[in-house]
This record gives sequence, structure tokens and C-alpha cells, in this order.
Amino acid sequence: MAQITSVTSEALQAQLRNLLPSQQGFGEDLQASNVIVPIIDLTNTAEGSSLRQDLQSALNFGGSTAFDVSNTTTTIVNTTGFWRVNFVSTITNNASANGSNKISMTDGSSTKILMLHELDTASSGQPSTTQGDLVFFVRAGESITVTSSGGDKVIGGSVRQIADINGNLTVPTGFTSE
Repeated sequence: MAQITSVTSEALQAQLRNLLPSQQGFGEDLQASNVIVPIIDLTNTAEGSSLRQDLQSALNFGGSTAFDVSNTTTTIVNTTGFWRVNFVSTITNNASANGSNKISMTDGSSTKILMLHELDTASSGQPSTTQGDLVFFVRAGESITVTSSGGDKVIGGSVRQIADINGNLTVPTGFTSE
């Protein structure tokens, strides 16, 4: 005997409203049945996205912002959403001071270091380089900062928004699907 049960998931209902705009005013709860029925595909492919995830997050001329930080702290993101940060950190220490480059997040009252590249005075004159590609989620009131502790320490790269605060993908600037 067929049984039908209501599904009360606001996340699923919101995704259904986003993917099927004509159904926004329908007003019925989602339902599950123990009878085999056709499935509605709620993936990005069904949404009409024609880009793979790696292509969607591509750095691009119009949508990427470069940064180059030495001996200072610079805010590279203060807008909500998902952000891709691609960076290279280089340190050449002198004998008088330890050195570091870092990428941090702050909410205005506290700071969390999320990438730290350090070199101590024992490595004087020996350069050190590291690179990375990170994805951050920034909420209202938060920001991403890049800090270099001296003139012989440089961190540079680019930043690009890959999705808004609600997870709606941001395609590369100038991309149009067929």
C-alpha cells in the first residue's frame, strides 16, 4: 500500500523555489512516497549551469583582483560570499628579525590566522617560498586581510568571488553559456 509523508525541509523547499521559479506560489509541502516515482533533478546541471566547478571558479581578467603586500596589512575582501584566494608568499630574512606573511580573517573584534608562512633568523639570507589556493566564506562584518611583517617579505596573488552569500555561483566575467 502506498504511503505519502510530508517533508518539512526549508532547505529543500528553498532550492525547489530557486530552481523552479514557476513553482514559488504552489504552497504545498514536499512529499515523500514509498512508491517509485520520477525524480526531479535539483543539481547544478538541472539548474542550467553549463560549467564544471573548476571552470566556474576560474581566475579571470574582469572578475579577479590582484594584491601585492609587503611590510603592511591590507584588506583584500570585505564583501559577503565565497571567495577564492590564490597566493604566493616569499620571505628572505635578514639576521636581525624573524619574518612572516599571513592571511587572516577578522570579525572586527578578533582575528584568526588561516595561512601562516614563517622564517626565523637562523635562516638568514635563505629565501623561502610557498603558494596556495584557498576558498573562504565571508559573512557580514567579516573581512580577509593579508599581512607582511617586513620589506623582505612579500605576499601577492589574486582574489575572486566564486559565489554570493547564498551560494549562488558567480561565473567568470564575460562568460555566456550557449
